Amino acid sequence: MSHNNQKKAAVINDFSGFGRCSITVQLPILSAMKIQCCPLPTAIFSNHTGFPSCAWTDYTDHMADYMAQWKKLDLRFNAITSGFLGSHRQIELVKQFLALFKTEETVAVVDPVMGDYGKLYRTCTMEQAQGIRELTHHADILTPNLTEACILTGRRYDPNLSQLELGHICEELSGNGAKKIVISGLYYGDDLGNFVYEEGKAPCLLKERRVGSPRSGTGDVFSAIITGCAVNGVDFTESVARASSFVARSIVRSDEMGIPTTDGIAFEELLGDLIP
Repeated sequence: MSHNNQKKAAVINDFSGFGRCSITVQLPILSAMKIQCCPLPTAIFSNHTGFPSCAWTDYTDHMADYMAQWKKLDLRFNAITSGFLGSHRQIELVKQFLALFKTEETVAVVDPVMGDYGKLYRTCTMEQAQGIRELTHHADILTPNLTEACILTGRRYDPNLSQLELGHICEELSGNGAKKIVISGLYYGDDLGNFVYEEGKAPCLLKERRVGSPRSGTGDVFSAIITGCAVNGVDFTESVARASSFVARSIVRSDEMGIPTTDGIAFEELLGDLIP
């Protein structure tokens, strides 16, 4: 009996019991899109680090054994996606995972979580940033924000880059491996933009009206939908439009419900919209 009779995605990320981010949002979203989500946790948090305190356990020492058991089961994945990685060692383990499980039928999605607003996150060292840069060479799809795109290409952060300059960044990233790239979180007055690049096609800028306040986990929701759409054969530009619209509508619903910003977005209220 095969374990591979259903579409599957391996999700390598941390698990936060509260706060709606990482695996906690990616699992139900992929499930709604009729894809079995197979999580490989990098760490387990009581709640994400945006709260004043949290309890957490580093899972790094267990990841190799976890992977070995999956290999024994001969699991095969339609997608492999990685998110926040807390150390250089974890980055190397993701590379090992890709070497073990990625085939020509597998799409690798890397969300290079490193920083925002022109700065590295306090949890990301320069060594880790270099490791993530190397990891992106193994990706088919990249979902950086503007800060991360600049870090990956060694550019000075500039929030006012032109579409031509954004295209040059994507061409450089594509030259290293990924053929589909979306640079997210671009600010245009009252709009948020996503710059979409796909090798062989003209790049485009998609805009969505900016709503509500920034919330935790929106990037994880975004990348999960991009991953699910890739597995389900949805056009890349259309997948970015769907992800952006879903996040915006979830933010509006969260504000209507009075959900604190630390608690992420109430995507559960709209989860049915993602069912194929």
